[in-house]
Amino acid sequence: MTMERLAAMTTAQISSQLLLGTWYKYSEAELEKANLPVTPKGTFTIAFGIDFDGEQVAAVSEFLHTNNILVSALSRYQPAPELTPAICFYSDDTTESLNPLSLNEFAHARGFQLVQLQSPPSLDKPGLLVMDMDSTAITIECIDEIARLADVYDEVAAVTAQAMAGKLDFSESLHQRVAKLEGIEQSLIEQLKSTLPLMPGIEPLCQVLKQHNWYLAIASGGFVPFAEQVQKLLHLDEVHANVLEFKDQKLTGKVLGTIVDANQKAQVLGSLREKLNLPLQQTVAIGDGANDLTMMAKAGLGVAVHGKPKVVEQAQAAICQGSLLQLLYLLTLPK
Repeated sequence: MTMERLAAMTTAQISSQLLLGTWYKYSEAELEKANLPVTPKGTFTIAFGIDFDGEQVAAVSEFLHTNNILVSALSRYQPAPELTPAICFYSDDTTESLNPLSLNEFAHARGFQLVQLQSPPSLDKPGLLVMDMDSTAITIECIDEIARLADVYDEVAAVTAQAMAGKLDFSESLHQRVAKLEGIEQSLIEQLKSTLPLMPGIEPLCQVLKQHNWYLAIASGGFVPFAEQVQKLLHLDEVHANVLEFKDQKLTGKVLGTIVDANQKAQVLGSLREKLNLPLQQTVAIGDGANDLTMMAKAGLGVAVHGKPKVVEQAQAAICQGSLLQLLYLLTLPK
């Protein structure tokens, strides 16, 4: 089958011609079944988010070729019934991957997402996922929502935005923001805790990971009451977050103990990896803010999820829209 014919194929034809989980050799304008090395050392480029037709498959191939990444094999696979099949392009080349911002710019204009990986983790082996909480495991920033209760939302949210964009030291910003929350009733904190909105896809993602013996943890610059609630909802193994001080059932405006900042998040990941005796390749960190970058860099795979541009640019990979269940695309590449 020539690539010209592939480019002309409809979605239905792609579905029938590219069998799920099968690798096809990609050379001399032909596609034929092939096997990758047992431990492939090259680059995987994963296109996902839509039902692909031949024109879109050819466009990704041409994009990679333009960037000196020569595709030697491709495969169509589906990690979960809720997800549309992805197309994975394999290159023997081991040069540095393209920047996630460039990948997102190309793919977003065409309605899908594009990620590049080298030495990807495997769902089939025990692993570790450490996740940020606010705007990652849940859809809100808890401190901003507490600030609404104190009628200081605009002030606090502005500082939060600066911190997440990396324009303000996180610890400094945390103390500034928490100080504005003095006097908030503990009962209101409990009320907010009981209505936390989970990020779409995080619940089924955690269920699949637990079924495959993955260890799940939160390392959050947010606060313990909310992290413990997320732990309960998602059946996480442990959580690390900041401790708010209460006096007479009201917030004092102070944070107790060690601040869970960027370095502390990275330390959590490193300590858990050591405790679980896992290879680096089997560790994954996800987050959306600048204070997640150190943790993500320490993981075998660091993924920006719905991240700020600075975070997407510096992450190893990025999921810029849609369900967090899509993380499975990065963990279930065909053998």
